[in-house]
Amino acid sequence: MNNATTWNALAATPLPEVRRRAAVMNELAEVAPVTVPGADRLAWNDRGGQSAVWYFAEDGRALLLTFDHESDLNLYAEEDYDLQESFYKGAPESLVALVRDQPENYESLNLTDPGTGRTIHYAGGVFWYDGTRWHVADGLTEYCESEGANLFADSGFNYCLGSYLFGQDFTPEAIVAARDKDFRYEDEEQKEADLLTLREVFARHDQAH
Repeated sequence: MNNATTWNALAATPLPEVRRRAAVMNELAEVAPVTVPGADRLAWNDRGGQSAVWYFAEDGRALLLTFDHESDLNLYAEEDYDLQESFYKGAPESLVALVRDQPENYESLNLTDPGTGRTIHYAGGVFWYDGTRWHVADGLTEYCESEGANLFADSGFNYCLGSYLFGQDFTPEAIVAARDKDFRYEDEEQKEADLLTLREVFARHDQAH
């Protein structure tokens, strides 16, 4: 899928299904679910520095952060708190508060304001859901336009959401097929074993929904 198609596919997916996929990918990535005041956090990482982090708020809204450590939108080396803060511009403060002054973790390191000591999570991509539709944070859009950056590619959005298969069937069989294309299996026995494991994971989360 190209960048625009991935965004359109996410936009067309009902939030309960987004959350189901996020829960499955969270378990497959062996990330511990976290509850923060007002929301549940689910995440995925590729163990190489790329990540997608979802905050599902109690009021039906959501915040999505993506991060690609090889991208120009990786501000880790910049140590520029104000620039990182600007990426969140336009997202409701009540959602941004979910990642402000919170402990850092593997998927989301903190950047500290040298003047106040306040912290905010690093993110190359900032996206939010208002209860009806998804938005790109205004500040991120403005920065990408001014710097000539590719919003969806450089933020890690397309890569980080690839495994969620938005716009496609999300089943154990679909994941095995995708992994098979990436030459993840040495033989059919290994593929069958993975399929059984995936079916158990999906069963747990299908029952929860």
